[in-house]
Amino acid sequence: MATDSGPPTVVIALGGNAITAEDQSGTYAEMLVNCQRMAEAVNTLVDDGWRVVVTHGNGPQVGSLSLQQGAAEPTVPAQPLSSLVAMTQGWLGGLIELALRNTGSASMPPVVSVVTHVIVDPRDPGFLTPTKPIGPFYDKESAQERADELGWQMAEDSGRGYRRLVASPHPVSMLESDAIATLVHEGFLVIAAGGGGVPVITSRGLLQGVDAVVDKDRAAAILAAQLKADALLLVTGVDSVLLDFGKQTQRALNEVGVEEMTRHNDDGQFPAGSMGPKVEAAVEYLGQVDGQAVITSVEMMVQALGGVRGVGTRIRRTAVRVP
Repeated sequence: MATDSGPPTVVIALGGNAITAEDQSGTYAEMLVNCQRMAEAVNTLVDDGWRVVVTHGNGPQVGSLSLQQGAAEPTVPAQPLSSLVAMTQGWLGGLIELALRNTGSASMPPVVSVVTHVIVDPRDPGFLTPTKPIGPFYDKESAQERADELGWQMAEDSGRGYRRLVASPHPVSMLESDAIATLVHEGFLVIAAGGGGVPVITSRGLLQGVDAVVDKDRAAAILAAQLKADALLLVTGVDSVLLDFGKQTQRALNEVGVEEMTRHNDDGQFPAGSMGPKVEAAVEYLGQVDGQAVITSVEMMVQALGGVRGVGTRIRRTAVRVP
């Protein structure tokens, strides 16, 4: 089911690192303040006439919850990773909903958070090669201790430290997409697909959770395509996508077409642990919907989606060159 031909619809993918910043410990107060900042930008889009669906990451939070689970054993039995994803959906969705309600204007639509499941393929190669970083950052020595003690696979994450890697299969479809489309059509601001959604497979005709974390940007692309949303807004820590990151030739991409973006990705410009999934999600969405995919920061999301020149990275099927 697609949204109707009413006001334009945008699916916003907020990062888990935007809810718990790298230099924060992840207290309730810290996360609430960060959600408040995001909510103010989202509410501006609502006031500008957008119908909004919010998705969010959970990398830092699901990793911390996993540590808590291990520390509580054997007094409290640890739950599988798919259950931890569901827990963070309720936890973070509730925080975002409160922030949206507290910052909304008189025209604020009703807000609802939907626990969302995504179908993944049990034969996905992502199960064999974990690539999704979750949890806190460690120095090299601490990371090695975790690997030796807990059997975790650790890897450096974009020069910011070492994190645990878990399986990250690609989402195939979203079970609740029709329900979400109905809520959007009825005027709700929907929070969905938190943490990429709870990954499930079909086994002997039954659905069951699997130990994995689906990339939230890929899940947002699937949802945006199923809703036939007019825009996919991928929020990250930088204002624009950068070519030659960290080099003297570093430069921002502003208006770009799918063909050029794919070429840069094939050239290795966008690492798998950072910008790569966002670029691939944008391309996947635009392969199904003739809309726009925008990659930018929380601070610039309103201006970037509004088309302000030189702000954010806007990707379309064919680039619109600005003189």
